[in-house]
Amino acid sequence: MKIIKLTTYRVPPRWMLLKIETDEGVVGWGEPVIEGRARTVETAVQEMEPYLIGQDPSRINDLWQTMYRAGFYRGGAILMSAIAGIDQALWDIKGKVLGKPVYELLGGLVRDRMKMYSWVGGDRPSDIIEQIRTLQKGGFNTFKMNGTEELGMLDTSAKVDEAVRRVAEIREAFGTTIEFGLDFHGRVAAPMAKTLLRELEQFRPLFVEEPVLAEQAEYYPRLAEMTSIPLAAGERMYSRFEFKNVFAAGGLSIVQPDLSHAGGITECLKIASMAEAYDITLAPHCPLGPVALASCLQVDFVSYNAVLQEQSMGIHYNKGGELLDYVVNKEDFKIVDGYCNPLPKPGLGVVVDEERVIEASKNAPDWRNPVWRHEDGSVAEW
Repeated sequence: MKIIKLTTYRVPPRWMLLKIETDEGVVGWGEPVIEGRARTVETAVQEMEPYLIGQDPSRINDLWQTMYRAGFYRGGAILMSAIAGIDQALWDIKGKVLGKPVYELLGGLVRDRMKMYSWVGGDRPSDIIEQIRTLQKGGFNTFKMNGTEELGMLDTSAKVDEAVRRVAEIREAFGTTIEFGLDFHGRVAAPMAKTLLRELEQFRPLFVEEPVLAEQAEYYPRLAEMTSIPLAAGERMYSRFEFKNVFAAGGLSIVQPDLSHAGGITECLKIASMAEAYDITLAPHCPLGPVALASCLQVDFVSYNAVLQEQSMGIHYNKGGELLDYVVNKEDFKIVDGYCNPLPKPGLGVVVDEERVIEASKNAPDWRNPVWRHEDGSVAEW
């Protein structure tokens, strides 16, 4: 079997799917994308075609190493996202050829079902109580929300009080019947992170995500020493070589690699295993589409330390397209009592509605996150 063609499809709301075809008619799907940089990743995928065309798709490890090492320059959001989507598609092909889900090829199930969580509140958290109540009816009891709006490197007590008030209202309304994580989203600099973590600790959030930006990772152990709140990070880290330094320094309780950004299934399995050796739990980042989620679940179901899985159904970013819009086997993705069962079909377990993908790709928007500014006019972290 040989790889004969790679085709990319940018689709709403902000995703890109990749189809890899073989000379024996077996097709694999991947999801290589950086939100807001889909065209750039698309070019990177095209530039990797010469490493792939005519090659045996079953040699995933060799093809991965070729894509990673043969170009001399390596790593980073764009190149690793391109590799990630290609890697997903290669695993999809392998599973389909062998007639098994990918998790069976990786040693089989380590759990029977996977805990899922849902976003609430949007970019600027609002109407959170009502949104949680609505999602509870669908069986969810675990949520994540943005912890703050714009926050200066040194900001006011009023801003701190507003963030604390929002969390206090959730605990008052729901007590301990739900759990929720708070995403600082890189909006919080180290001086304010200390203050916020101390003020929020009384409400026992499940975790605080990206308490500071990944480029300030030296603060993770320092912040962890002064709070009992578990700290999570990893969506803006792209290879095991980045993660190894963070793991060695300590501070994280939860690691969140993205299966469409951090080198795909092949790389994220290694990151998950490294995390387990440091007693760090795994909760893959996934505000993306169906192939990305299917890939995350393959890793979740073989990783002992996987504890939570993000998913994008109904997320505030989804304008013009929803995760299941592009899926034929929607029932396999059903969430019951907050859990998802192993996807039963071979490969990644997602049957892509190719006709819908092609049609949607004809008018795909170029999604961009908003540019926020502080009161003094300087650019704010979004």
